[in-house]
Amino acid sequence: MRIMPEVIGKCPVCGGDLEVTELQCPTCHTRVSGHFDLCKFCKLPPEQRAFAEIFIKNRGNIRDVEKELGISYPTVRGRLEALIRALGYPVDSEPEVSEAQRAVQKKAIVDKLSRGEISAQEALRQLKNLSLK
Repeated sequence: MRIMPEVIGKCPVCGGDLEVTELQCPTCHTRVSGHFDLCKFCKLPPEQRAFAEIFIKNRGNIRDVEKELGISYPTVRGRLEALIRALGYPVDSEPEVSEAQRAVQKKAIVDKLSRGEISAQEALRQLKNLSLK
């Protein structure tokens, strides 16, 4: 079996969407030419395609995705929302977080870091996500 590279969905020069102009059957070598659009998933960056595959494999269970990837629940939610947006769907806005709630969340992140439950890199990512909300 011949291993072929995956098709890319974005132009490496300008970032525009790519289109398929020819398809070929590997069995009978029939060729079909034209202008064909790639599916939404083909246009995603490799990291988002991998996340989508893990999410589906885990039947949408965010806690299982969290365990498999070794990332926090809010990070999984953030990646899922980014994936939903990248596929062209709206994401419901979450209610504003008060400064007091944000302080409690920051303390929880620092506590997890001090207990060794998360890495420094993950703590920084979570803190950054909090500041974006």
